[in-house]
This record gives sequence, C-alpha cells and structure tokens, in this order.
Amino acid sequence: MESIRLIDRRPETTTHPVRVGPHRFGDRRLVVIAGPCSVESEEQVVSTARAVKAAGATFLRGGAYKPRTSPYDFQGLREEGLRLLALARQETGLGVVTEVMDARHLERVAEIADILQIGSRNMQNFTLLDEVGRLDHPVLLKRGMAATIEEFLLAAERIALGGNDRILLCERGIRTFEPATRNTLDLNAVPLLKRYSRLPVIVDPSHGTGHWWMVPHLSRAAVAAGCDGLIIEVHVRPETARSDGAQSLTPATFERLMREVRAVAAAVGREA
Repeated sequence: MESIRLIDRRPETTTHPVRVGPHRFGDRRLVVIAGPCSVESEEQVVSTARAVKAAGATFLRGGAYKPRTSPYDFQGLREEGLRLLALARQETGLGVVTEVMDARHLERVAEIADILQIGSRNMQNFTLLDEVGRLDHPVLLKRGMAATIEEFLLAAERIALGGNDRILLCERGIRTFEPATRNTLDLNAVPLLKRYSRLPVIVDPSHGTGHWWMVPHLSRAAVAAGCDGLIIEVHVRPETARSDGAQSLTPATFERLMREVRAVAAAVGREA
C-alpha cells in the first residue's frame, strides 16, 4: 500500500504503542474498554463503570452524542452525558472513551474524553479527521461499515498527516449480504492491519455481531488473531437499554468473558 507512509509498519517489526495515561495500547497486555452504548442516567453509567472495572476493564465506553440511523431514536444526552461520563471517571478511575460526531463539538468532547472515538459513519468525515489530526489527543478510529482495509488506513493516515499519530484502529464489522448478524466481524483485518501499519488494533465484537451471546466467542477469536484490545458493550439492564440492548452484555456475562479472554491471551503470549 504505497499511499500509507506515516503509519506504515516498515521498517519497524513491532506495533508502536499508544500511551493513554498509565496504559499502553500495543504492549503485551491487552486493554479492554467496556460500558454502555449510550449514557442514559447517573445510576446506569456509574453502576456499569463500577461493574466493568471490577471485572478487569481499564476504560469506560459510553456515548453522549449518538449517530442513530433514525432521527426518531434516542440521540444521546449530549452535554449532560459528558458530565455523567466525567462523574463516572471520578467515581471509578476508569479512562473515558466517547464519540465525537462533529468538529463543532470537538473541543468540548476532548475536555472529557481520554480517547476520542470516531465512529464508523464518520470514518471519511475529512473535516473531522483533519481537526482531530491537529490535536495531541488519543483517537480510536472505527472502520467504516463498507470500507476496504486501504480506505481505513488512509483515514488514519489523514489524521497522522495533521501531526497526531496517537491512533487506535478499530475493526467493528462490515456490511455484507448476511442478514443473520448486524455486521460481519472481519477478523482478517487484524493481521492485515498489523502487517501494513504500526498502529494498535482494537476489535469491537458487539457491533461486529449485534448479538450479546456471540460477543464472548468473537472476543476469544479476536485475541487469538492478535488484537491489542477489545471494546465491548455492557449494560446493567440490557433489556431496558435505550440503544443496542440486544448486543450488550450483563456485568455477570462480562465477568465470565474476561476470565475466558485471559486464558486465550495467556495461550498466545499476552496478558489481559
């Protein structure tokens, strides 16, 4: 991929770690990000944060601004959601990962987020990528639902061109002809991205499948494939979730998943 220059793996032979606070993505230890799809209330986000931390997660995910397909669906608590994420961090010490949808919100979201998330729908929002590239701030870039590997890497290259190389690549599934799952989780992407890029690779099995019961299976497979971390949706009451309840784990299921992931990690020379 001749167009990939700044994030090219060659001539390096190892992943270039990205430091976020005391944590490093791309080292021997896997980093797990977990939490609800959407921030809904103080009780919901703080209790979920406590549960995922107890199970071994090191970052809390949660959407304050939500890019929903239907304009009639829950769009997130927005500014109030950011306040609640900051509160959850204060209560638990977990770092915060949350999505920025628009360059107009970037400064405010960056005040709260330890890692800025650029979602699948915004992978080729070039204005947003350019603005994030000007920041010295970690960013988790999700693959577009119909993007090729090269298009995905070029989006990351655009961020790096602005001066920000603190980038995490996230495989979250692609849209295919198969209707049995929400997306098709492309685990081929893990070794491909690590072959062509020096950036850490995160896998999202929640969006990659759309079914909570599939998430543990694909999490184990992703670790075996060589990912550097996982981002997983967890909700204290998935049946009442305002978004993505069908793919959200309960805290008890997440705890079991973490035990299984640690076993697979140890088998492939990693820690979790």
